[in-house]
Amino acid sequence: MRILLTGADGYIGAILGPKLVERGFDAIGLDTGFYRRGWLFDDRRTRPNVITRDVRQVSVEDLRGFDAVLHLAELSNDPLAAQDPEITFAINHRASVNLARMCRDAKVARFIYASSCSIYGAGSDQKTEESAPQPLTAYAQCKVLVERDVANLRDEHFTPVFLRNATAFGASPRQRFDLVLNNLCGWAWTIGEIRMTSDGTPWRPFVHIEDIADAMICALEAPLDAVAGEALNVGVDSQNYQAREIAEVVAGAFPGCGLTIGDSSGDDRSYRASFAKIRDRLPAFRCRWSVERGAEQFRRLFDEIGFTKEMFHAAPYTRLSELQHLRSTGQLSSNLHWTSSDDERAQMPSRYNGHDLSLSEIAVTGSGQAMEKAGSSNLMPASAAGV
Repeated sequence: MRILLTGADGYIGAILGPKLVERGFDAIGLDTGFYRRGWLFDDRRTRPNVITRDVRQVSVEDLRGFDAVLHLAELSNDPLAAQDPEITFAINHRASVNLARMCRDAKVARFIYASSCSIYGAGSDQKTEESAPQPLTAYAQCKVLVERDVANLRDEHFTPVFLRNATAFGASPRQRFDLVLNNLCGWAWTIGEIRMTSDGTPWRPFVHIEDIADAMICALEAPLDAVAGEALNVGVDSQNYQAREIAEVVAGAFPGCGLTIGDSSGDDRSYRASFAKIRDRLPAFRCRWSVERGAEQFRRLFDEIGFTKEMFHAAPYTRLSELQHLRSTGQLSSNLHWTSSDDERAQMPSRYNGHDLSLSEIAVTGSGQAMEKAGSSNLMPASAAGV
């Protein structure tokens, strides 16, 4: 089965890509490369070839020959979306729906979309896939709109699946420290103290990125009648936590770490999710990572790589900071297109040896211009990237 993985060089993509290779899929990655300066550690896993292209610049012809698309390539969190809602809607909503529409027209059979439990927003009840969405941010609103619009594209030849991931955590070579558990682990290691600015009462479900990747593969392999057009919350009921409980878990994983709790932050987002449906529809899926294990993973990793404050605060590991850096230095335009003189090289050519080719066909040729491997010269660790 030939798979296109968008966002292959991102936080989750850096975990999912190797899993696809290890499972024997013929996988090709697609990524515009916003976050390639950040490579926190080498996990020595084989990754798919990655084509450097913005998802907004993909055509129907590019997609011919793929059996499935796993779509991760969006602007990835609430603060980033809040800074510029219009560009967030352009990429996360309109470009995602357009990609799905082109997949349908290109005869791609299955489209697996990384949605989010953040669409539930707030509420005291445990949210199921039938609960009414209450999106409180532009990021969550886009997820709701994509699910609505892509569901309407479904036909007998095109199957969308919507995986509503709980709040992600866990170590990745393409690390993010703008996620709750990851961020708290960084503070625990670098200053030996967790200082919560909120009272820690909001609820969130949590899921490790290894488990998110496994869920996407299960959705890829599942019988059509189990997943066609379905939305599935991704996580496990036992990992609905209040924020203060996550802080306590992290403090316990880092010996000598202090913990202080603040006042209410004014953030209204608070919800718990039910994960009964994914257990029913994807019986092969199981969450193997607890938050305790995730915190311990970070403690061991930080020790192994000599993690420092400078690494923790480096722009590539916080999505908003890195995009602000790329914009302020003139590398990205206001609509987040590359502006550098080598943009034509970065945006992969659509011809090879004089012949028009799709993304799938270009990947097969092995063109050095078209493909890049994680760990190549442009995938720089923080120390080499001067951050």
